[in-house]
Amino acid sequence: MIANIVKPGNKTYGVLAYLFDKGRANEHTDQHIVASWDNFIPDPGPWDSPGHKQRLGQLTQALDLRVKQAGDKAPEGHVWHCSVRAAPEDRVLTDAEWATIARRMVDATGIAPDGDPDGCRWVAVRHAEDHIHIVATKVRGDLRPPRNWNDYRRAMNELTAVEEDFGLTRVGRGPEAAAGTSAVKRSTRAEQEKAKRRGHDKTARERLRHIVRTALSHAKDLEEFFNLLADAGLHVETRTLPSGDLGGYKVALSDDGTPIWFSGSSLATDLSLPQIQQRLTATEAQSTAASSARQHRPSPWHVATAAAERIPHHLAHADDGAVQAHLTVFGEVLYALPAHAPVRLQAELHRAAAAFEHAAHTRARADHQHARALRGALKAMHYQPADHTGLAMLLDAAILVVLAVQRRSALHHHDRQVAAAHQTLTHLQAAYDQIAPTSLTELGRHYPSDNTVHRYVRALHEVLPRHAKQILTENAWSALTAALVAAEAAGHNPATVLRQAAQHRPLDDAKSASEVLVWRIQRLGDRHAPGPGARAAQARRLPAQTAPQTDPGLPGAYTPPTSHAGRSR
Repeated sequence: MIANIVKPGNKTYGVLAYLFDKGRANEHTDQHIVASWDNFIPDPGPWDSPGHKQRLGQLTQALDLRVKQAGDKAPEGHVWHCSVRAAPEDRVLTDAEWATIARRMVDATGIAPDGDPDGCRWVAVRHAEDHIHIVATKVRGDLRPPRNWNDYRRAMNELTAVEEDFGLTRVGRGPEAAAGTSAVKRSTRAEQEKAKRRGHDKTARERLRHIVRTALSHAKDLEEFFNLLADAGLHVETRTLPSGDLGGYKVALSDDGTPIWFSGSSLATDLSLPQIQQRLTATEAQSTAASSARQHRPSPWHVATAAAERIPHHLAHADDGAVQAHLTVFGEVLYALPAHAPVRLQAELHRAAAAFEHAAHTRARADHQHARALRGALKAMHYQPADHTGLAMLLDAAILVVLAVQRRSALHHHDRQVAAAHQTLTHLQAAYDQIAPTSLTELGRHYPSDNTVHRYVRALHEVLPRHAKQILTENAWSALTAALVAAEAAGHNPATVLRQAAQHRPLDDAKSASEVLVWRIQRLGDRHAPGPGARAAQARRLPAQTAPQTDPGLPGAYTPPTSHAGRSR
């Protein structure tokens, strides 16, 4: 549950009139009081009910009675207004349950302590299924102000207990929840109503945030970032300091009537100009199409996949700044993927990127230097479009990353982040399920000769005896043999790359062990093949490095011909 406490001033009638009115978009229905300091107060009821205004005036007079009695001693800004909202995934609470929550809130905040006959006067109004509003006047029966200092923190602590007692979604709070608070700035009610009037499913702020994040995922420097925003059809303005340095930027939609400008920080805290500059400079240089052809350069898609595969380890062992850096750049990868994907996948990938925003962006200050490799690979992708295999391989790794994020959020009881991660997984899995069969089929067309297959079967039984039978019956077995052929042609030992692939990622919980091995071997095969000396050293180390699922008495079953040694693609 979330509480929001405001001090609207001295206009008790104005606050009550809003709560019992129809709302700006007729969103208030069945307004009624669920609890109060006095069970005999008049309930104004819905705005169009007979005698509504008369009862509203009576309620105002009753709440303001002690304020008038206090006269000049009444505090300035005597109206106290607190809204309490349940999480979207919570069940619908009854009026009686909301009444109990309201009483606990005024008790905890010091507005009306339980059992205190001089507590402030208050009412709790419900005009929607998921929230209530509590309105109080801050004069006690003894005409003194209430002891309600630090009321917001006290309200948050009480809501934690309410969530536990009522079996509701637990929301992280306080310093321990800093890693579970979204950097996204919410749209206002006015923005939501404007979007609805214009027939948009997203507000201007949400549309701008999506465009800015997408541009940032593709840009290699600040100039290109602003050019991409302009190319996307946005109005863009920058602010220059007297020193000549850039001081900020703001953007507006071009199709939204009179431009309504938003600064980067008003879209999300991590989209301010200083944050963007830090992210753009924290990029590890990667090879491009212009790189020297004489030197073997790994595919940026393989580099990105390798960096993504290491993120779960960082989540478990790195400090908060490094964790946030990896999550931030991974979010950029998700925003970049739709531009590299077939049209049929783009909608799912857009949704995955938007959902991950709420799953991972936090208040923790990111130390972007920790994620230079992945960001460098991301920028290099611009020069080397992905084939189906590269995209499927990266999506497979991305699913593992989001699973790790979901587990981490669950450990910290960040239920909203867990739900957002689940949404991200749903969309990523849908995209993967669409592209993986095509990629595996293409690979499987390069099925090797029977003799070669027999060698690979022997290597599989020797390296992965517990999984060999399952792998040989899976649909991706032919694609796995093709991946081994490519690795062997590049000078790698098939048994060695099988072992390395299995050690890197457990197979016990894999939906398809052969698919896991295919994508991993695709990437391992892109590395430099070790020379004879390196292979001999590897052979000496293998018994100590063998994973528990392998048989330490069976080293690699096959050594490639000498003519392949040192060869690269």
